Amino acid sequence: MGALLEVSGLKVNFGHVEAVKGIDFSLTEGQITTLVGANGAGKSTTLLALSGLVRKAAGQVVFGGQNITRLPSHRIVHLGLSQVAEGRAMLTKLTVRENLELGAYHRRDTDAITSDFDHVLELFPRLRERLDGYAGNLSGGEQQMLAIGRAVMARPRILLLDEPSMGLAPLIVQEIFRIIKMLNDEGLTIFLVEQNVRQALKIAHQAYVIETGEIVLQGTGEELLDHPRVLEAYLGI
Repeated sequence: MGALLEVSGLKVNFGHVEAVKGIDFSLTEGQITTLVGANGAGKSTTLLALSGLVRKAAGQVVFGGQNITRLPSHRIVHLGLSQVAEGRAMLTKLTVRENLELGAYHRRDTDAITSDFDHVLELFPRLRERLDGYAGNLSGGEQQMLAIGRAVMARPRILLLDEPSMGLAPLIVQEIFRIIKMLNDEGLTIFLVEQNVRQALKIAHQAYVIETGEIVLQGTGEELLDHPRVLEAYLGI
């Protein structure tokens, strides 16, 4: 398995503030890669830069052998990079069904869309019970399930997840991470940005730690879970 996405020298500025400071990393096809760190470290900004939703000040992003550094976000989605935004970004006035259907808006393979729709409902049985209800009436956990399901409907090559555990009860967090692992077991490449360092490292094949816009550690999830700096700074040990 080779690198499906390669990032080199990525910088993002907000005014005079350098939020991401020339980082390098790669995502191996078929694996879960996680980027962990404290709030404000540059995790979400990195994802937004990959998706073309914030401007890159410098660096290069190559996806599947194609340079996507300057592509607009809608072209990046069409190539197979789907992001689940922090805060879930539900279209609250639309039904669960309509939100899921919107995930496949750019696809024309009707039979495959129907198959993927059924598969999402198998992954998230709660959504089946609420298909014709408004997304705004779902609980936080159900909204997160819907956000992931909507992204899966795009049939991505890489799924970008931004803080999927944020604001959720511990039991729901466990369920969300179980689904992430299941999607990966089906072959989906996943890039997970998370403050819940322990949960993220437990399921990650490859991991990076970012602090104040710089990657300070990298290794397997297992290696970083036992790293003294991670234990002290993020796990309170």
